[in-house]
Amino acid sequence: MRIARVETHAGARVALVEHDVLRLLPSWADVLDVLRDPGRATPTAETLPLEAARLLPPLEPPSIRDFLTFEQHVEGMVRLHQPPRDVHPRWYEAPTFYFSNPHSLVGAHDDVPIPPGCNVFDYELEVAAVIGRDGRDLTPASARDHIVAYAILNDWSARDLQFEEMQVGLGPAKGKDSAITLGPWLVTADELEPYRRGDRLELELEVLVNGERIGGDTLGNMAWSFEDLVAYASRGTWVRTGDVLGSGTCGGGCLAELWGRTGHRQPAPLAVGDVVTMSVEGIGTISNRVVAGAEPTPVPQAARGRVEVR
Repeated sequence: MRIARVETHAGARVALVEHDVLRLLPSWADVLDVLRDPGRATPTAETLPLEAARLLPPLEPPSIRDFLTFEQHVEGMVRLHQPPRDVHPRWYEAPTFYFSNPHSLVGAHDDVPIPPGCNVFDYELEVAAVIGRDGRDLTPASARDHIVAYAILNDWSARDLQFEEMQVGLGPAKGKDSAITLGPWLVTADELEPYRRGDRLELELEVLVNGERIGGDTLGNMAWSFEDLVAYASRGTWVRTGDVLGSGTCGGGCLAELWGRTGHRQPAPLAVGDVVTMSVEGIGTISNRVVAGAEPTPVPQAARGRVEVR
């Protein structure tokens, strides 16, 4: 089953994707309800042509955890440091993640503004798993039953802002919260079982900029499986229905990794007018155009020393 959210004159509606047609569910239908109980996915007689529809982010997740699970990507990124580094031994011990911004989601074909103050804009090709029922302290074996669907995820990144703010000692902030493309729809886990090899999904991924293939990988190269990620995320806490877990950027899945390997910024950072297209086998394609963003609102420097109350 492929589940989409689509814009209509009456607001967002949930729909089933069948070839080139969207079959609308009743107006009261909610994506999370359908994920919990697929039997509720009974379409109405209303249809829309897929080609003419605006696809919205397929769900509004309670949280987004973005992992770092492709060794090739990590190897390229650490070469950006001065001097270049090796992969930190800690990376091999557990799947690291950060919480991203669930309010920054954009649709599969929406325009994406350059973040305020950003001069080095980048994309990141990932696959997202969606949680279908609540769980806590799961094992990898039990976690599989909690993964209900998958989608493509593009974790857009303001690299200059990201690298500057991470020198403070915390994770990314404004470098990562301007936009995340999620889509084009949710593909239920059962549809991807033919691609399963053990605990991995052997899906081919690729990214194009302005029609030119820049990179790609296979999802089977994840250093940990999605079941491992869910189990780790649930350690000592809850994963909830609708939570999104990103695989992390695949090998060759962003510009910054290529810059780390070559030592110079080629291909160039994204610019206004560039179109980034990502495809994942068994899931589909997303494509977003980069547009101009807002100017940054100035922020004063920190008050040093003891601040007097006025």
